[in-house]
Amino acid sequence: MAITGAAGLLATWEAGLVEAPAGRATLLHRTARPDLDPGALPRRPLGEREADLFALRRALFGERLQVRLECRACGADMEFDLDAGEFARSLDGPGEHVVRLAEDGWDVEFRLPAAADLAAAARAADPRAALLARCLVSAERDGTAVPADALPAPVQRRIAEAVEAADPGADVALNVNCPECGAATRAELDIASYLWTELDAWARDVLLDVHLLATAYGWSEPEVLALSPLRRRYYLELCADV
Repeated sequence: MAITGAAGLLATWEAGLVEAPAGRATLLHRTARPDLDPGALPRRPLGEREADLFALRRALFGERLQVRLECRACGADMEFDLDAGEFARSLDGPGEHVVRLAEDGWDVEFRLPAAADLAAAARAADPRAALLARCLVSAERDGTAVPADALPAPVQRRIAEAVEAADPGADVALNVNCPECGAATRAELDIASYLWTELDAWARDVLLDVHLLATAYGWSEPEVLALSPLRRRYYLELCADV
C-alpha cells in the first residue's frame, strides 16, 4: 500500500465532509487502494474492503485501536485497546467472491455482497429480499431453476451462513465482558467510521498547524505540508517560545 501524503489525505477529508457514512467509506477505500479502478471498489466483497481499511488505518495511525463501549447491562464505560494488526490478520478478506451450496437437491451460487449491493438494497421496500436477488447468481432444485423470491427460508439461512463463513470480515463484532458486572456486550466495530473520526481529528490539527506556521513565517499550505511532522512540531515550538 502506498502511503498517501498529507495533501492527499486532506483532499480525502475535505471531500468526505459532505458525504454520508457510506460515501466516506468509499473515499477511504479509494485512498487505501489507489492501485485499483475506483469504479470497481464498491463491487468488491465487504470483507476485502474492511481488510483494506484496517491496513490503511495501521499505516496512518499505528497498531493500537482504542475502543470505548457502554455496558448494556449496567451502563458502565468500558475502555480497552485492540491490536489492529493482529485483529486484521484474523479477518483476512475472502479468497473467492462466489459461494456455492450443493445439498438436498439444491445447487446454488451466490456472490458475496459488496458495498454497492448494500446501498441498493437499503433503498428497496424489502432490503433482505433485494440483497438476495442482487447477489444470487443461480439457484436450481433437482435441475430446475428457482428464482430468488421462491427460495425457501432454510435455503436462505444456509446461504447466509455460507456467506458469513466465506467473508467473516464483512461484519466485525466484539464481545466484551464488563469489569463491573461481568455481563457481555456485543458491538460492531465499524472500521470506516472509526478511521473517519481519526482522520477528521488529524485534518483539523494539521490545518491549525498550517494556520499557525503561515501566520508566523508566511509559508503557503503546500510549503507547510511538505515539512515532516517532526520538523513541523519543532517550528511550532519555536513559535511558542517567541
